[in-house]
Amino acid sequence: MNGDDVLDDFMHCEITLDSACRLVDTAGAGPAVIVLAEMPGISPQVARFARWVRDAGFTVYMPSLFGRDGAVPGANEGATIFTRACMSAEFRALGANASSPVTQWLRALARLAHAECGGPGVGAIGMCFTGNFALSMMLEPAMLAPVLAQPSLPLDDPAGLEISPDELHPVRERLEREDLTVLAYRFAGDRFCTAQRFAAYAEALGDRFVARVLPDSAANLTDVPPFFAEHVPCPHSVVTVHLVDEAGQPTIAARDEILAFFTRRLVPGATRGAPTLAYS
Repeated sequence: MNGDDVLDDFMHCEITLDSACRLVDTAGAGPAVIVLAEMPGISPQVARFARWVRDAGFTVYMPSLFGRDGAVPGANEGATIFTRACMSAEFRALGANASSPVTQWLRALARLAHAECGGPGVGAIGMCFTGNFALSMMLEPAMLAPVLAQPSLPLDDPAGLEISPDELHPVRERLEREDLTVLAYRFAGDRFCTAQRFAAYAEALGDRFVARVLPDSAANLTDVPPFFAEHVPCPHSVVTVHLVDEAGQPTIAARDEILAFFTRRLVPGATRGAPTLAYS
């Protein structure tokens, strides 16, 4: 995890949707799962998670939204990428009750991925800066399994939600109508994804919002990339940078629950349940 990942086990595809072309890394076979990288990009830890999804029997679609794909996040470079994303018209980093425009492209990607991979539908996980995007993507009928990992926007409102009311209402209706749920994860002491934000999600989505809060003691804080060491001084990235890759760890239980969630929703006839979580 300390060196750049060349991603040579992924296919690198340019995909044009809604007149916008983006690079998307793909790998695997089976129903589609879209992995949305955290800030500042597709790090080796994000790629590791994508490989876990691939190895669980899915086709991974990992769009490049910002940063250098495969790079270890440097402190200065990562800060520059973060600032540029905050100023981009594609993202709504500040201000609640508004959805990032890029989610429209991501919904089109979900539709394409479903057409290419088949199965009942598509899963997606957003992380940090992209954390809420998987919820906005539920406006696409093919989306069945949304996971929100430490959703951190809007940056200026700890209790705010990065989704417009015009989108949130039909998403809530769809969750109820189709008996779907949203999985969400955060560390207890996360300063970017707060308890107030999870409370706001619970108020907006009711029992369709399934929250998992891990203890801070479960986070790896000793061996992290420079960007995280300097700019993320708290437990934050549940299934990537702050994951402890050892059997029995709460972060591994979270990873396994996410993979089981994708399996239950996307694999016809699947009966495998979620693991017993070490932090429950």
